[in-house]
Amino acid sequence: MGKKIQHTGIYLLPNLFTTSSLFAAFFSIVASLKHNFETAAVAIFISMIADGLDGRIARLTNTQTDFGAEYDSLADMVSFGVAPALLIYTWTLQFTGKLGWLVAFLQTAAVALRLARFNTQLDKADKNYFQGLSCTAGAAFITAWVWFCLQYNLDWIVVPWLTMFFALATSLLMVSNIRYQSFKQIDFKGKVSFMTVLMLVMVFVAIASSPATLLFVITASYAISGPVQTLYMRHKMRKLRRKS
Repeated sequence: MGKKIQHTGIYLLPNLFTTSSLFAAFFSIVASLKHNFETAAVAIFISMIADGLDGRIARLTNTQTDFGAEYDSLADMVSFGVAPALLIYTWTLQFTGKLGWLVAFLQTAAVALRLARFNTQLDKADKNYFQGLSCTAGAAFITAWVWFCLQYNLDWIVVPWLTMFFALATSLLMVSNIRYQSFKQIDFKGKVSFMTVLMLVMVFVAIASSPATLLFVITASYAISGPVQTLYMRHKMRKLRRKS
């Protein structure tokens, strides 16, 4: 007789958020194909919110499983790899010929490589830092750029080439060894001061007043922070060597 396979259930709540993230990403793909680009961009950000909640809810409710981790990773591939790449291609890269779809593919491939590396280094990696730009941050920057251009009706002749440059840059940063702050050391369960809460409210108000602009500035600043910090640390190390 063959070995009996034991079937186990899956936790509903965290996987429900993962499914919501996947649904929003698929909705973004459909919107991109219909040339509803602003809707597609907003859907990707909604997908990011749902993706950010599923892991935290799993940890808070002690419902972390290997199935949930694998499901989340597969959903991330669609949410942060396929959906943003298809958005930038259908929006503007299609007008640059073969080079456009190759860059869009490179963006997707970089996300796949980034996720594969992240999944294989979970036990070894420093929790306070990401090795390379996270695929979520890379997708957020690209999507915010599209939304920013749409909000201000930027149809300059250089926009497709700027989009191509940004896509190439984020792809390289994702597969690089440049370190980025993960902000995982922030204790969301601990107490904070009243001023901290007030500042968070002000940030939410600022984002609500002009989401495309604020998100573009925030995501661009984070993407640049890694190389800037790396260059600063190298400069500091050179100065120490000269003194010694």
